[in-house]
Amino acid sequence: MKFKLFSLLLLAAIAVSGQKKVCFTVDDLPLVSYGINDSAYQAAVIDKLTGDFTRNNIPAIGFVNENKLFNDDRLIPAQICLLQKWSDSGLELGNHTFSHPDYNKVSFKDFTDDIIRGETVTRQILAEKGKTLKYFRHPFLHRGNTKIKVDSLNDFLTKRGYTAAPVTIDNEDYIFAVAYKRALDKHDIQLSQRIGHDYVNYMEQKVKYFERQSNTLFGRDIVQIQLIHASKLNADYVDSLAAMYVENAYKFVSLDEALEDEAFSTEITVFGNWGISWIDLWALSKGKKKDFFTGDPETPEYIKKLAE
Repeated sequence: MKFKLFSLLLLAAIAVSGQKKVCFTVDDLPLVSYGINDSAYQAAVIDKLTGDFTRNNIPAIGFVNENKLFNDDRLIPAQICLLQKWSDSGLELGNHTFSHPDYNKVSFKDFTDDIIRGETVTRQILAEKGKTLKYFRHPFLHRGNTKIKVDSLNDFLTKRGYTAAPVTIDNEDYIFAVAYKRALDKHDIQLSQRIGHDYVNYMEQKVKYFERQSNTLFGRDIVQIQLIHASKLNADYVDSLAAMYVENAYKFVSLDEALEDEAFSTEITVFGNWGISWIDLWALSKGKKKDFFTGDPETPEYIKKLAE
């Protein structure tokens, strides 16, 4: 009996140690509202999103565009409240620049000025919780299209106390979110449910695709970092995404824990206008050719048409 119990415990320990891991990162806080400025609506979306993260024990981090907090030069209290709700839920905050500029199209000075401008309120909210602002997410996932621009920005981020937040599971959730919003505008419940169902299936295909890619590159499962946006779609479907990950044997981890994976120290030696997964960047850096990237799941055509 004791041997049987020991065996079960050993198997459980092996299962836990080999469990796959994913970190949820959420861009464009406080909210992607698609022009819906009603404060009650926005608060309900954030409450749903943060509530689902909390209930599913997902230590998500949200990346803020602070221009959304202002009307001209005046702070909007309701927008500040959305960020405070996020922080009060125990979730982390990071800097996504002030106005979401494209680093491939603006100067180093203009871009870094925008980073500094975008950290003021977020730092204050984190300080209230005894935390510091330490993570930065590149808008459009554009790290810079030349080695000089990439190295200059990395040096700036390091000196300012930031760590860049990579993405491994890149996707087009924002296209689904526009289609979903338009279905809701039409009060088309059947269509909105179809979009939500197909969105979760699409994300599962993306997860499995990037799993295969990382196993090919590293010979193992690396910690994945999922990018989604702060939208009504994700507020309504985080529960389903969480269930999908659990069914695929994933554990939810913080960005701190995710970046402990040595895969994230892999050098990137290619530079261009891409806004793509770090797995793709590592593959290109290792000389992988076009056939390596086949099988990347595509957004359904009906979703693209709805979002046009």
